[in-house]
Amino acid sequence: MSDNHSSHTLHTLPTQAPAAPFALQRFSIAPMLDWTDRHCRYFHRLLSGQALLYTEMVTTGAIIHGKGDYLAYSDQEHPVALQLGGSDPAALAQCAKLAEARGYDEINLNVGCPSDRVQNGMFGACLMAQSTLVADCIKAMRDVVSIPVTVKTRIGIDEQDSYEFLCDFVQTVAERGNCEVFTIHARKAWLSGLSPKENREIPPLDYPRVYQLKRDFPHLTIAINGGIKTLEEAKQHLQHLDGVMIGREAYQNPGMLAQVDRELFDGQAAVPDSVDIVRALYPYIEAELSKGTYLGHITRHILGIFQSIPGARQWRRHLSENAHKAGADVAVVEQALQHVIRPQRNSL
Repeated sequence: MSDNHSSHTLHTLPTQAPAAPFALQRFSIAPMLDWTDRHCRYFHRLLSGQALLYTEMVTTGAIIHGKGDYLAYSDQEHPVALQLGGSDPAALAQCAKLAEARGYDEINLNVGCPSDRVQNGMFGACLMAQSTLVADCIKAMRDVVSIPVTVKTRIGIDEQDSYEFLCDFVQTVAERGNCEVFTIHARKAWLSGLSPKENREIPPLDYPRVYQLKRDFPHLTIAINGGIKTLEEAKQHLQHLDGVMIGREAYQNPGMLAQVDRELFDGQAAVPDSVDIVRALYPYIEAELSKGTYLGHITRHILGIFQSIPGARQWRRHLSENAHKAGADVAVVEQALQHVIRPQRNSL
């Protein structure tokens, strides 16, 4: 790294003390397959010290039998939760113990993903139809770890979409599984006929149903997910619920995360500057490049940080065209950054 970057280190950014257990649920970034990998989470942590971060869903089979290290993360990511996919209580318990030993702050069971591949593996949204099995899975994990074990689910599946069905599911998992925390995606899932993408868009959102769930189960911690695009919307939901989870908007417009700590946790919290955030990532990038990571595997997550800012399109184009080239390093990112910085300077 050249000398003019040397002052842009991680300690220049404000740091927040981690939130207490279950206060963690106040704001989280959803687990998103192929998106919320460890590079993405490290970047998001620079933007917010308080947001709870989730891994992509990892199957029990991958952890137990896979050749890679599916539990790898950076210490700076805390608080960070591992989302597991599976339906075998013993395998889930084994993975939960491994995750706790690695320092994860929470284990989350996926009962919301509607893809065919997930259904064939007997996990995801299809498990809503088997509340007793879900409860047994949660209890098996809770019996062997001391960190929170939580559930992310839908409001229903296929024709099983009544409020009574949702209540029965939550009550069974809460009482039999001793589960205290639920994140509810406020759409039902169609297990056939819709793609995962369509399942995020076509079934109508039903926020009042989730609000009612909290009223009927006031002792449970209940967070909401689905279609939330702004922190103002998050504040509205927090008038009714314990937490808000934002997914695709947080990924595609990560600049919004810079406001999370001040808007949702501490009105005096500093709001980090997006240019400083990018430069604070340089030491991490250099460390990863030295291990053989390709620059593009990291920079793909930061493309949207300057959304609606002059120069944002040129920033994205420069990274997209150059980050994959042999020998690409932080200089590529700094060059891309100039497209954002220069228009601001010229306007003075």
